Amino acid sequence: MPTAVKLSNDAYRQHVAALERRLETDEALREAVRGDFVAVGKLTYHLLRSLGLADGHLVVDVGCGSGRLSVQLAPFKAIKYIGCDIVERLIDYASKLSNRPDWTFVVTEGRCIPCKSEAADFVCFVSVFTHLLHEDTFRYFRETARVLKSGRRLVFSFLEFRVPIHWCTLISTVDNAAPGQHLNQFIDRDAISSWAAHSGLEIVSIFGGDELHFPIPEEIRWDNGAVMGSFGTIGQSVAVLRKP
Repeated sequence: MPTAVKLSNDAYRQHVAALERRLETDEALREAVRGDFVAVGKLTYHLLRSLGLADGHLVVDVGCGSGRLSVQLAPFKAIKYIGCDIVERLIDYASKLSNRPDWTFVVTEGRCIPCKSEAADFVCFVSVFTHLLHEDTFRYFRETARVLKSGRRLVFSFLEFRVPIHWCTLISTVDNAAPGQHLNQFIDRDAISSWAAHSGLEIVSIFGGDELHFPIPEEIRWDNGAVMGSFGTIGQSVAVLRKP
């Protein structure tokens, strides 16, 4: 495993372990995915529905964490799902919380997706590329192109400099110079375009993190008390790509 990948993985595992030492298990494992467990899970679910998620589809949730998305998909028996993450504690929790024996949860290393070629309808990365080196993100683009069926979609969130609300993440990273901090990575839209072109994918749409860009049929409350209704955003920018 490349050294940079191992350091990133180790930092994340240490982050989860530190949370468990400080908080009760449920709170720690939900906080491990940066809070707003219910809100972001519901919003991601409605985003996928707006993009055509339907019965019989296979969703591959890379960096599934503690089950933020899987628990929202679990009531729909005809949806198939593969969740993977580098932290075994999170995978175990997500599997238990989702309570779907027919689903697959996998602990992974490196940047491989545990799915057969041309099998997936949606491949999702929610707040994953925000913590990876660009080289690893491109590796995942190529893996996604392998596992997607023709015409199906890659959906991912990312941070970008053009969105003012993302600057607080940059400032907090700059102000916290302690060694071993989790990487917060920004991605330019030109990079997305290049990675797509070189991995056999095409861009369908990109929405800024401050844009309300998909319908939500319910009110969704964030941990800070803010309420979102009618249209939603997950707070990070979202790119939707397609395999031709």
